[in-house]
Amino acid sequence: MANLKEIRVRIASVVSTRQITSAMKMVAAAKLKKAQDAVTNFRPYAQKMREILLNVASAAGNADDNVYADDRDFRQALIVVITSNRGLCGAFNSNAIKEALRLAESKYSDLQEGKVRFAAIGKKGYDYLIKRNLHVDEYVNDVFDQLTYENAATIAQSLMDAFTSGRYDSIDLVYNRFVNAAVQKITTQPFLPLLPEKDAEPDGKKRGSTDYIYEPTKEYIIRELIPQNLKIALYQALLDSVASEHGARMTSMHQATDNASQLIQDLTLQYNKARQASITNELVEIVSGAEALNG
Repeated sequence: MANLKEIRVRIASVVSTRQITSAMKMVAAAKLKKAQDAVTNFRPYAQKMREILLNVASAAGNADDNVYADDRDFRQALIVVITSNRGLCGAFNSNAIKEALRLAESKYSDLQEGKVRFAAIGKKGYDYLIKRNLHVDEYVNDVFDQLTYENAATIAQSLMDAFTSGRYDSIDLVYNRFVNAAVQKITTQPFLPLLPEKDAEPDGKKRGSTDYIYEPTKEYIIRELIPQNLKIALYQALLDSVASEHGARMTSMHQATDNASQLIQDLTLQYNKARQASITNELVEIVSGAEALNG
């Protein structure tokens, strides 16, 4: 059994750790409220605009300017992995990375080695991909310092330019979608090309296209509306990822704080037992010494 000094040092160390994890939990909770409001307020707009975007792109399939719906043969694919710049948030980063690797192996398994490239938004994803010697063409880690639509639009424009120039034939986003503070759903979202969704509605009916009256022209809508909505789609993914990160970190730090409290209780019990044993040994020695003197 460890001596009393060692146990006291361990208890003090765990108490200090619990103070840190508790503080990190409260900070994450404060940041989560703001991030959650941003996601819930923006999500209905982004979802409706994406629905319109897909219908417009599908209906305008023969338009000369509809380069964003060019469903060409795969030669080079890009997977954009959105992670965080910091750790201590449970499986938040590892889940996104694993999903990106799974997507590369399943969806693009027929491509030759080196035909699947990665773009890392967030330091944790970049560090892992580089460590695995995977091809990382783009790396961004400062967008989370001040997440605005303008910053997200710059990244989205870079992705669109890479697609329209023929550098990539397919671009997918992989990120954590915010559900609530304790639940983050890993999500794979096709970014380019824009293809009509084949999923069914909740009532089982097939999702069909909608006829629109274009003003001023269909080509103008494609040229102006589609790029704007692609930027909105990326901004939505970044908002979801930030809210998910804070939720994951708050949950992780809450569990760490509870574990520290339990460990302190166990160490305190161990300390009391050791102290009791030490006192008992001292009493035995005193009694034994008294009996020896009397004898």
